[in-house]
Amino acid sequence: QVQIIESGGGLVQTGGSLRLSCFAFGSTGEIYVMGWFRRAPGKERQFVAGINWRGDRTDYEDNVSGRFTISRDNARAKNTVSLQMDNLKPEDTAIYYCVVAPSYSKLRSPTSWGQGTQVTVSS
Repeated sequence: QVQIIESGGGLVQTGGSLRLSCFAFGSTGEIYVMGWFRRAPGKERQFVAGINWRGDRTDYEDNVSGRFTISRDNARAKNTVSLQMDNLKPEDTAIYYCVVAPSYSKLRSPTSWGQGTQVTVSS
């Protein structure tokens, strides 16, 4: 079973930046494919960004591409992923969930979820 711990989030004005971090750990010691989803008020959960286990392939939802950057440095901290969010907009307001996926091709079908962290962008 994979455990996921998220940090970051908070309240920011339109155009501001926030950084989310996530740490995943389990019993196997493997390096995970990881990503972020979000759920805005009254909407379905939505894929935001994902990264492969080596950190050299990333994928983004169209509305955040160019504003959000997902990254990892396995040499420094195994299974720790960051999501840098710049030029935030009110429509980015949501609960953000860190996830672990079974493979890069299945980024949008994660098998483990964090508890979520609130991001609120004021206009």
